[in-house]
Amino acid sequence: MYALNFYSELYEGVLNDARKTVTIRLGDKSDKYKTGHIVWITVGPRYGRRQKLYSAIIDKVDVKSISELSPRDIERENPEFRSEDDVIGVLTRIYGEFITPAHKVTVVYFSRIDE
Repeated sequence: MYALNFYSELYEGVLNDARKTVTIRLGDKSDKYKTGHIVWITVGPRYGRRQKLYSAIIDKVDVKSISELSPRDIERENPEFRSEDDVIGVLTRIYGEFITPAHKVTVVYFSRIDE
């Protein structure tokens, strides 16, 4: 079983009300996340205690550069985001690296599973 973990202070609210249906991860993670996989959606700090919010199915996985992200990709990552600069800002905050529009990212589209 895989998990998509999110930092609670950034994402718990939009995950709980189903306004976040995409995660954008730095680098090519297509070997880890596959269409059809069932994953846990969790929140919590890296290397810390996490809380499972729900299960989800991965609908699609795309690898592209940040500059290739569609407005819909960006909005589904975070409903408050409007531009690739917003995505670069959050990725810089999470990964602590200098990020540019040329960086490759993995876009994971997911849907909540009601149990």
